[in-house]
Amino acid sequence: MTAPTTTLRSRRTLAKTGVIIGLILGGLFAGLPVLWMLSTSLKPNGEVFANPPKLISDNFSFDAYTQILGNGAQLRFFLNSYIVAIAVTVLTLLVAVLASYAFSRFTFPLSKTINAMIVSVQAVPPITLVIPYFGLVVGLGLYNTYPGLILTHMVFTLPYAIIMMTAYFNTLPKELDESVKVDGGNSWTALWRILVPISVPGLIAVGVYTFMISWNEYLFALTLTRTDDMRTVPIGIQLLMGQHSYEWNQMMAMSILGSIPVLVLFLIFQRRFIGGLTSGAVKA
Repeated sequence: MTAPTTTLRSRRTLAKTGVIIGLILGGLFAGLPVLWMLSTSLKPNGEVFANPPKLISDNFSFDAYTQILGNGAQLRFFLNSYIVAIAVTVLTLLVAVLASYAFSRFTFPLSKTINAMIVSVQAVPPITLVIPYFGLVVGLGLYNTYPGLILTHMVFTLPYAIIMMTAYFNTLPKELDESVKVDGGNSWTALWRILVPISVPGLIAVGVYTFMISWNEYLFALTLTRTDDMRTVPIGIQLLMGQHSYEWNQMMAMSILGSIPVLVLFLIFQRRFIGGLTSGAVKA
């Protein structure tokens, strides 16, 4: 074995070691706050700021979870989040598939202008749109309703979904559509019988991302709802901050419970999620 070969292998080993150490440090940096949140949820509220701090309390208990899961008002927050997030995900995927197929397969007037408008929506800070959307939702009679929240969330989930699905459809050869038409089908048949089944990884990636955005949205869920029976999980967590005291353990317990749906979705669809993101990035 020559000296240059040995040096090259040493450098590669050193580089791999550096990458592994970096990933471990990154994992600790990202995971320790979540671990501390879990630890806090299992402590009595009076021990949250104990000095010195303890990761595992001597008075370890699930009281915070029992209080959350035994409270009908708190459970209503979860139900509202599920209703809104699932509806937003389904409707976003449906509209995105139709719009993306049109952008990918057809040429029509103002297509580039419409594309530019879709991209520009992503550049607008949501907080600047709170007052206009509030006035619009109130004017349409949708204030403090599910449709008001769903339609507002879709304004922010649709642009990304359309961009990603258009890029994904662009990676699929147009010969697939042509073969369907040769067999007597039409564009509608080509879309739903051929392209959509092939695009399942892309749909999963967009669907998981859309669900996450809607599930975690706070600003418009706070602005466009008035009563507790319409609040979502992020607002429910904020409501645990009282005027004179904070229920820290319950806040952390509700945060953990609120993180579970997104975590489960990602774990189930992890491979397809990553595959969908990378496939959609191959060709714009």
